Amino acid sequence: MRYNLHMDVNEKILETLASLYPDARPALHFSSAYELLVAVILSAQCTDERVNKVTEVLFRDYNTPAAMVTLSQEELEKYIFSCGFYRNKAAHILSASRDILEKFGGEVPATLEELRTLAGVGRKTANVVYSVAFGGDAIAVDTHVFRVANRLGLAEGKTPEAVEEGLMRAIPKSEWSKAHHYLIYHGRRVCHSQKPACGECALAAWCKFHKEHK
Repeated sequence: MRYNLHMDVNEKILETLASLYPDARPALHFSSAYELLVAVILSAQCTDERVNKVTEVLFRDYNTPAAMVTLSQEELEKYIFSCGFYRNKAAHILSASRDILEKFGGEVPATLEELRTLAGVGRKTANVVYSVAFGGDAIAVDTHVFRVANRLGLAEGKTPEAVEEGLMRAIPKSEWSKAHHYLIYHGRRVCHSQKPACGECALAAWCKFHKEHK
């Protein structure tokens, strides 16, 4: 068998990430696929901490599609104002909720194709809901995943889609969802956007960014 040095490095990176973050899991708080969907829509360009504060209040009375559509656009905007882009997010949440009720029998659809038909649900959001709520194999590329994957050389690309495709080639399918959370944790704790803590990074030996900047 031909020895693949690149794949061996990828395996070492994944093994190290798994050992560093064995309990890696979503930071958003949710108790159903619908709550997760709403939380992920709200999380666009907003911190998970802020979203959790907003949904803690919102989900007390409006944690199902049927309950959500009883709110007017203006009423929902008041709940989610602090998440930013609240007008678009409110419109998307209400539209997606109506579609879930009218087209999917009140249940969040469980396939990527159907999820992406919902308002406000792009590739990243669909991948998160599909993998986290339904146990599907998918990699959602947020800002942390995009940055860390490019810096490591695990998957390089100028768009989230290109990085997603690269990660799908570099990582075994059964590990996609776990790897997504590993990369997020590493981006938050070590590989920061402005000042990456390369001196503390257990992946430095294999990191393209570190080799180019040391």
